[in-house]
Amino acid sequence: MAKQLWKPGNILNPVPVVMVSVADEKGKANIITVAWAGTVCTNPPMVSISVRPSRFSYDLIRRSGEFVINLTTKDLVKACDYCGVVSGRDVDKFQKMNLTPLPMEHVKAPGIAESPVNIECKVTEIQPLGSHTMFVAEVVGVVVEDAYMDESGRFGINETGLVVYSHGEYFALGEKLGKFGYSVKKSEKKASDAEA
Repeated sequence: MAKQLWKPGNILNPVPVVMVSVADEKGKANIITVAWAGTVCTNPPMVSISVRPSRFSYDLIRRSGEFVINLTTKDLVKACDYCGVVSGRDVDKFQKMNLTPLPMEHVKAPGIAESPVNIECKVTEIQPLGSHTMFVAEVVGVVVEDAYMDESGRFGINETGLVVYSHGEYFALGEKLGKFGYSVKKSEKKASDAEA
């Protein structure tokens, strides 16, 4: 199997692509699209986003110390792309993309009502890293859409039509290949079948 050695670079793909909503001191809201986002801790629940200092939302996040991560779906992918290429200095992205600001309980920044999941975040650490600055934040609240709750109270996040980003392109999540722990359960079943 032939392979090539490349220079160091960010080729960890695919990644979640999220719409991060923020607000200034007067409550004026903006949305920035972020592909460098991830989970960093379970207890307490913490996430990170990385933003270029040149971006309009960068100072809004630094000053307010909070933001909302809104998960992106197939229905939101055009708005997601728009919010990543047009600056909030020039346009009201909520208005331009016909998105509805959703008041949050724990932060002043609004969520995006059309997103099935809104994650309220308060910044705990700001880490300049080079081209991007990483904002580490504690999750202080989560809002989910009722339409994806089943009768047992389970939230069907994988039925919401989530989107990922890979090397400049957006993709809908595809075929389910298994679930956590299935490799062990399968081999245990085979072993018990063989012993029987």
